[in-house]
Order: sequence, then C-alpha cells, then structure tokens
Amino acid sequence: MSNLDRQAAVNVCGGRGFVVAEPVRELLSPRRVQLGESTEVRRLLPNLGRRMVGAWAFVDHYGPDDIADEPGMQVPPHPHMGLQTVSWLHEGEVLHRDSLGSLQTVRPRELGLMTSGRAISHSEESPKSHARFLHGAQLWVALPDAHRQVEPHFQHHADLPTVTAPGLTATVILGTLDGATSPGTTYTPLTGADLSLTRGTRTRLPLEPDFEYAVLSMSGEAEVDGVPVLPGSMLYLGCGRSELPLHAQSDAGLMLLGGEPFEEEIVMWWNFIGRSTEDIAQAREEWMTGTRFGTVHGFEGARLPAPALPPTPLKPRGRTR
Repeated sequence: MSNLDRQAAVNVCGGRGFVVAEPVRELLSPRRVQLGESTEVRRLLPNLGRRMVGAWAFVDHYGPDDIADEPGMQVPPHPHMGLQTVSWLHEGEVLHRDSLGSLQTVRPRELGLMTSGRAISHSEESPKSHARFLHGAQLWVALPDAHRQVEPHFQHHADLPTVTAPGLTATVILGTLDGATSPGTTYTPLTGADLSLTRGTRTRLPLEPDFEYAVLSMSGEAEVDGVPVLPGSMLYLGCGRSELPLHAQSDAGLMLLGGEPFEEEIVMWWNFIGRSTEDIAQAREEWMTGTRFGTVHGFEGARLPAPALPPTPLKPRGRTR
C-alpha cells in the first residue's frame, strides 16, 4: 500500500526511547487520508503519540466502503524499500501487481505479504468486477538492518493457522500466537492476528510479556482490557502483559499487533524506510530517474511520482517520552 500524502513528513521511529515498559491503555485516534479517488483511510501509525509497535511501522484502516458504482481502490505503481507490506481484508478483493511479475488477487482473511528488501514497486486495485464493499487494513513491518537489503519477494497464503476459544477465533497473520505460527516470512519476533469475537464473549488472550502490543478495532463493539475501542481506533498496550482481557458487546473484529520493541532507529518518508535522509533522497532520485525499483506491467495508468523532500535533513536520534 502506498502513502499517497503529497506533503509526506519525515518520521524518526524505532529505538527504545518510545517504548513503554509496563502495561498502559493509550487510545490512538486516526488521521484521515485520501487514498486515490474513492478510498479514504484512517491512519493509526505513525501517530503523533506513537510511532511503532514492535516492528509494525504503518497502519491504515479503510472501509467498509460501498464501491458498487465506484472503481474502488486504485493505487498506481509506486516504490518501497526497507519494509514488508501486509494486505488484510475483511470484505472485497485487491489485485496486486509488482515489478517481479507477481499477479495475485487477495481476498478476505488471506495474507498478501510483499517484502521490498532493497527495492520493489507494485500497484493495488479493485478488480473491474468487484464486490460491493471494501474493508480492510494495510500495514508495514520495518526490516532490521541485517535484512533490509534482502532480495524482494511476494507471498500469498490463503490458509492460515487459527487459535480458538469459546466465542473467539484468532487467525494468525504473521509471527506466532499461543503456539500457532503463520507461514509468512518474518525478520523480527512479532505477532499479527485477526480476532473474531461473537456477541457476549469474555475471554483472555495469551501474550508475551517482552512484546509491546496494540489492538486495532475493525468492526463492532468491544472492550480491550476494559477500554471501549471503536472501529477505526487503536489501543496501545505497552509491554509486560501475559494475557489480554477481551469483552465483545456485539460481534466484533479486532487486529492484535505486537512484537519485541524495535531496537534500531529508522527514518520513514513516503514509501521508504531507511536509516538516514541520505538513504531516502537516493531512493527518491532512483525512483524518479532510474531502474532500481523495476517496472510494474499491466496497470492502466501512469506510475506515482514522488513528492518533494522536506528542506531540512533529519537523522535518527534518541527520543524519550
């Protein structure tokens, strides 16, 4: 997924200065961003109060949107480096194309995982014949320095493991939850899971005390550790938890995101993650003029130009809360 913001800001993320080492209940409100002609997203990460959750560095929630008479998602070819993109749907379909030649329709509860490594470009669009509603989340995972130059690749997994309890089905998207491990490739210890709860369910989800966590509400009414979390908002939970109380007032859909705090400090701008603004400037130049990011074939339209870089260079540095 692209960051289509034409006034893209440079964000310094990562490092333990942002991490809360104890359990907290920090409710994050989204920023609304227009994505193409007919899709508006609610951006939860990066947020003014929270930059990352483990290696999770970017979270957009969109829909449910009625696109019966609309083109739906139309994201032109654009570049990525230093990250993985995670496509996750509750309704609708998204057609993925990339510069490796991948062509894949991603459907609800299927994992579309693109590892950009050193460089890749891709497009995303609703198929011409598509379902009425589009509802999902797009997320990025930052790659650690040891793997950020890895060869780019795309994975699609239609069958994912689940963890069940009375009133709860948890689909493991990435990483491990309660002993169930996703087939998706990861480069840091992390968890991503889709939680479906039936009305009236009260349960406790096992967690790793060394991980930091957040919960994104996709639909319905639910309380997370006693805090009501409305659709399109996210509750940051900090570290130090061995379990998480959940209570569904209606049928509800949540996403659990977690992982070991990301040790390295990174620079994130537009669709790139690097370690300095020099990394970012070089990537921007090579997208605009070079061949590093390859070519996406088959998308009907021009590729996405990069916005202008901000005038003041910004390097990673320690932060405290």
